[in-house]
This record gives sequence, structure tokens and C-alpha cells, in this order.
Amino acid sequence: MIFNKLIPEMSVTDIQMSLHFYTEIIGFEVEYSRPEEKFYFLSLEGSQMMIEEINNHWWTGELEHPFGRGLNFQIEVRDVSSLVERIGKAGISLFRPLKENWYRGEDTEFGQIEFLVQDPDGYLLRFIQDIGERKL
Repeated sequence: MIFNKLIPEMSVTDIQMSLHFYTEIIGFEVEYSRPEEKFYFLSLEGSQMMIEEINNHWWTGELEHPFGRGLNFQIEVRDVSSLVERIGKAGISLFRPLKENWYRGEDTEFGQIEFLVQDPDGYLLRFIQDIGERKL
């Protein structure tokens, strides 16, 4: 297995609920796990992340819902529309609806179709589908 250079590890309140959300609804795969430690390493189309039930090993302060305030995780997928459909069928509301956005670089705009959803602990996930770039 090749590990990405940056892999977030998120503390979660209920590992089974989070595992269900990430694997059954979103479509991540379990690459490896340590169930006795309530730890799972997940991947989806090249993105990698770790989830672990809260164990006080990483606390720098009190954890309050929603977790991860001030950041969102951008995760690129091949087909955001089918992911939105799966999330809707699971009865989960989107934080921001599916829309097309263009982000300006130096002399190029980068396009993506994106939406945002919160996981069971409130972590904000931005799923995107690349739609190309255009010169300014």
C-alpha cells in the first residue's frame, strides 16, 4: 500500500456509526483496521483517512459537536451526482447543495462540481468532481 503524504485522522464518538456512514453510504473501503482499538484506515478513489473512536490520546481540548470547526476535507470522486443520490436515499441532508464552482489560480480557473455534507460528528466533507480548467 502506498500512503498519501497527508492523511487526516479523525476522532469520532461512535466508531460503528461512523464506519457505516463512510463505508455503506459514502463508499470508502476499509484498507486495514484494529477493531480492538476502534480504529479504521479508509480509502476512496485515492483519498485516504483514518477514523478512531475518542480515546483521549490526541485531545488538545474539549471536543464539542460539531467536530472539526474551521476546516473541511475536500475529497475528489469520479461521480458526485451518484454520491449525492446515495446520501439522499440514506436520509442525510446536504450542508451545501450540488453546484458548479470555478476557483481562480494565477492565470487559470479550476472547475469542479461540488457539495458539502457533515459526517455523524459534524466534520465537514466537500466532495468534488473535476470539470477542467480555463485560462483567464
